[in-house]
Amino acid sequence: MVEEEVNEEKVEEEKSPSLISQAEEAAAKLKEQNDRQEELLNRQEELMSKQALGGQSEAGKIIAPQEETAQDYAKKVMSGDLGNG
Repeated sequence: MVEEEVNEEKVEEEKSPSLISQAEEAAAKLKEQNDRQEELLNRQEELMSKQALGGQSEAGKIIAPQEETAQDYAKKVMSGDLGNG
């Protein structure tokens, strides 16, 4: 019985440093990822502010044409709003 208790204590001692080292390793990786995420957010914020201050217009952006339904066409015909388009 005493040998079993000693063996169990040794097993627990071997696992404890392992768990602690794994936790420290995970914390270091998490910190590294958080730092990277913060850097990316700062870059994104800088780009957004440059766009806002740059006075960029929406001219030149491609807008997909909307499909006209039969009901929309009928409304245009009935209102006389067909024009050249």
